[in-house]
Amino acid sequence: MPVRVGVQIQPQHSDFHAMLDAFRQADELGVDTIYTWDHFYPLYGEPDGKHWEGLTTLTALAAVTSRANVGGLVFCNSYRNPQLLADAHRTIDHLSNGRVILGIGAGWFERDYDEYGYAFGTAPDRLRALRRDLPLMKERLGKLNPAPTREIPFLIGGSGEKVTLALVAQYAHMWHGFADVETYLHKTAVLAEHCAKIGRDPATIEHVIGAGSNILEEAGPLADAGVAEVTIGVGGDGHGYDLGPLRELLAWRDEYNAAA
Repeated sequence: MPVRVGVQIQPQHSDFHAMLDAFRQADELGVDTIYTWDHFYPLYGEPDGKHWEGLTTLTALAAVTSRANVGGLVFCNSYRNPQLLADAHRTIDHLSNGRVILGIGAGWFERDYDEYGYAFGTAPDRLRALRRDLPLMKERLGKLNPAPTREIPFLIGGSGEKVTLALVAQYAHMWHGFADVETYLHKTAVLAEHCAKIGRDPATIEHVIGAGSNILEEAGPLADAGVAEVTIGVGGDGHGYDLGPLRELLAWRDEYNAAA
């Protein structure tokens, strides 16, 4: 299968319409997947800089694009009722003509929780909540009228070996993590062990991996190792976005796939 490229256009440090322009440009450039994220404050740069809510942003992303798959990388399970989140993705699925991915994770950014009044608890608490809520999301998607246009892929973000990767094995169509090749191969082996315990073929889970700052050097080895999609993050510069690094990664993708 050809390797894909995904971009997380981060909804921070940018005017809203400049962000929409970046979504359109990425779609026109031919990126395979465009992601937003799910936070309430910037993760770097000015801590109180411009920032936009994730689910609304995803809806806008779906509305202004026509080609790329779209999703959150990833939505925080703590911030919304899980059945509401599933229903919202069903609605965005129809808006996007079947392009949405339901990206979900347990949550980790303590400031979001504190500022918006959510109980932060512990990492095990948040993972238990994710384990509880994933089947509720799937169940709700099966009850909605109209139904989704397709089986909406679930992407679970995180690399915790005991719990998160076990949840990936049980529920996910896609897994996202950050890794170099050595780390990726180790995590893949752990995921395969979890799949074996429940009788699932690990090849049915696509691996979506974000590399480090040397992404152009790491992308080829990751693709050779079995990664289905390499992702890059692009943050706002105060007004808009510099998509130059994305253009370079797309050029790499096209060269890699042509040579495969």
